[in-house]
Amino acid sequence: MTRFAYLPWHDGPDPLAPPVDLRAALDQIGRDVMEGSSPRAALEELLRQGVRGTRGLDDMTRRLWQQRARLQRRNRLDGTLQEVQRLLQEALEAERRHLFPDPSDDARFREAQLDALPPGTAAQVQELANYDWQSPQGRDNYQKIQDMLGQELMESRFRGMKQALQDATPEDVERVREMMSDLNDLLAAHARGDADTQQRFEEFMRKHGEFFPENPRNVDELIDALAARAAAAQRMMNSMSAEQRAELSSLIQQAFGDPRLASEISRLDAHLQALRPGEDWTSSGRFRGQNPFGMGEGVQAMQDLAEMDALAEQLGQAYPGARLEDIDLEALERQLGPESAVDARRLSELERALRDQGLLERAADGSLRLSPKAMRRLGETALKDVVKSLSSRRGERDTARAGAAGEPTGSSRPWQFGDTEPWEVSRTVHNAVLRSASSGGTVTLDVKDVEVIETEQRARAAVALCVDTSWSMVQDGRWLPMKRTALALHHLVKTRFRSDALELITFGRYATKVDMAELTALEGVWEQGTNLHHALLLAGRHIRRHPDAQPVVIVVTDGEPTAHLEPDGDAEFNYPPLPRTLRLTLAEVDKLARLGASVSVFMLGEDERLKAFVDIMARRSGGRVVAPDLDGLGAAVVSDYLRNRQG
Repeated sequence: MTRFAYLPWHDGPDPLAPPVDLRAALDQIGRDVMEGSSPRAALEELLRQGVRGTRGLDDMTRRLWQQRARLQRRNRLDGTLQEVQRLLQEALEAERRHLFPDPSDDARFREAQLDALPPGTAAQVQELANYDWQSPQGRDNYQKIQDMLGQELMESRFRGMKQALQDATPEDVERVREMMSDLNDLLAAHARGDADTQQRFEEFMRKHGEFFPENPRNVDELIDALAARAAAAQRMMNSMSAEQRAELSSLIQQAFGDPRLASEISRLDAHLQALRPGEDWTSSGRFRGQNPFGMGEGVQAMQDLAEMDALAEQLGQAYPGARLEDIDLEALERQLGPESAVDARRLSELERALRDQGLLERAADGSLRLSPKAMRRLGETALKDVVKSLSSRRGERDTARAGAAGEPTGSSRPWQFGDTEPWEVSRTVHNAVLRSASSGGTVTLDVKDVEVIETEQRARAAVALCVDTSWSMVQDGRWLPMKRTALALHHLVKTRFRSDALELITFGRYATKVDMAELTALEGVWEQGTNLHHALLLAGRHIRRHPDAQPVVIVVTDGEPTAHLEPDGDAEFNYPPLPRTLRLTLAEVDKLARLGASVSVFMLGEDERLKAFVDIMARRSGGRVVAPDLDGLGAAVVSDYLRNRQG
């Protein structure tokens, strides 16, 4: 019988996980870019904040620092000292209880020995090394002290050794001492540069490989693992008080009752410091909690602190050439759990996908910028938002078709009463066959099978979109809606009405023609002046370059004209507006009207002087004034464009 087992997936990314949401990520990056961020800064902000369903780097860093603070706030490093003191106190009390009822001189002599013990736990343990215990509990406790010191000492240099040495026999201790001696000989040979070092390493691993579950492949990997642990042990000692440090250094001489083991550890530390001076051997940490850590736990805590510091640097991405691939996912999982490793992997995949799919590209100066593909996607999203707004505001069916005089769009739609477009024969027959086959009868044609070719009018338009980029647009939160409006109109023209000629014109103190990428990345700059005169002048030039097209002029502004262009090319600013500024601006409106262009003004804000001026513009050009809210600006502009391009 075939058996199946369901286990967690560990071989790379989860193959069943949903794909990264590039569209949502690009929308967020595009929004930040349109608000004035650079594409690189926008990407970094996205990675810091995360996306829906994936926590960002800032959240991981915050939880990492919380974990680090908890580790130091809740624990202390003198657990081994406290346990030795407890076991020793119990041993001495048990020994005195055993000696008290004994009337012999030997008992009194032993009591005198105990009374003459020097102060300090380490000194007493050392003094009692050759004492002949009479109490079974005292003898057992003293043996526990020696065994515990040996286990903690080995755990501080070899992770997992404490459990392996539970109930260790003298033969086990001798095997550990022999391994330490062979290890020191191997490191000494490596330091000398002996030619047979790799051969000696392989022989060492065959003999003592059980002590190294990491399974290093060469001497350098072995040294790296040992040095990281030994440096953490040294940092733990540095973190203790001078008195605690002296006590512990003396106590470990009694590890397993064999001073030779402590001597081998000292040799090992000297070799590792010489071979890996770049490890952190000098720093310390402050532990101020109530939970006592033994030596092994303390060393692990110091390694965890170092690992969290390295992870915080990786998550910060503040160093040159930083990439999310730098994050150690295994370390992140150890410190914050598997969910954080999954989030970091997904962010890395998102960053890679944005680059690999051509949404971000390098400019000539080496900086990141949104690619044309990304601009198209942003425009598509902006236009969808506009269409959604139009649909919710007007319960009308699609009116893009224009009867038999139109041109095919490449798609078809079901016939409706009053339609005069040609039938889409293949779709009509296809529908009839499917319907008849489902009923099992012969193929017949029904009116509900009929589809007609969708057509639309192809009248060409010359469109000038003039957008106010004065500081008030930034200050009053109109900057982003203005850019999204331009993006939606630009995408509509480039995809639906490719024959139309669209020109984007920005105006502050001066007016200038820009492409969509420039407008998207345009940063708000503080300057005085709303030079609508210059903007309409450029709009007129654009209209005259396309005499065969329907002229459409759209103005988005939140302030009355306060600047005009002098014949020498300089802009003159004044507030309140000079009569000359108003006259020159209205003169351009009149010129546009003579070209057949009405000017539609989309007025943002409640400026009474602006209201009065744009009303005059509308009357002089035959245009209209619209005062949309910011959420409805895009829908209003696109709707006006569609209305005006029909002539």
